[in-house]
Amino acid sequence: MTAVAIVLVVLLFLLILFLIGALKVAREYERGVIFRLGRLLPQPKGPGLFFLIPIVDRMVRVDLRTITLQIPPQDVITKDNVPVRVNAVAYFRIVDPKAAIVQVENYMAATSQIAQTTLRSVLGQHSLDELLSEREKINTILQGIIDEQTAPWGIKVAIVEIKDVEIPQGMQRAMARQAEAERERRAKVIAAEGEFQASERLKDAANVIEEHPVALQLRYLQTLLELGSSASTTIVFPAPIDVITPFLPKGGNSGSSS
Repeated sequence: MTAVAIVLVVLLFLLILFLIGALKVAREYERGVIFRLGRLLPQPKGPGLFFLIPIVDRMVRVDLRTITLQIPPQDVITKDNVPVRVNAVAYFRIVDPKAAIVQVENYMAATSQIAQTTLRSVLGQHSLDELLSEREKINTILQGIIDEQTAPWGIKVAIVEIKDVEIPQGMQRAMARQAEAERERRAKVIAAEGEFQASERLKDAANVIEEHPVALQLRYLQTLLELGSSASTTIVFPAPIDVITPFLPKGGNSGSSS
């Protein structure tokens, strides 16, 4: 009986080990790619509880969540021969777990290398002004190219964003001078436009005064009134006869002449 008990204990222990090795659990965002004696099973396992045959089956877990890939800084020569240093970030997820394991050795490293080479290639086809002002367009181009190249690996690239563009100090100073010159040019254009509009209004006023000479006299009197509002200053103005004549009595002039 003692030997039988020992055998039963050993068998029970082996059964427990078998169950521990056979029972697997995959989370909701995980899939298990199963190789049975080296051959790929048609369907990945999971999520939930499933059984594997110990020693015979080998499982590779694949995470289906969106992965953030930091693209290392890349030294790029733009289309207008300006050296810049650019870093970016890509967001992708695995849509075909079998392809991600079978078609490429290391999908993370492969995607990173593709992203780096694509970043250098695409940015080299654009000028510095385009890189700074049309970043959304360049992001879309990068996303399309990287997604097309990684599609056979079961990877879907959702977003590619250029994070930072480092420009040499000398180029930054040149751009600052260019921006300052542009602001000065705009200020001069606005001032000249104001002068032109003011001259147009003065020309219209001159035409009115030419047609109605009394308007000049009224303007002269209005100026006297504005300057005479201050009692602390005494100002003497010459009064031209042609300005005062319309306000003199007409009867007095006729009597003196006679």
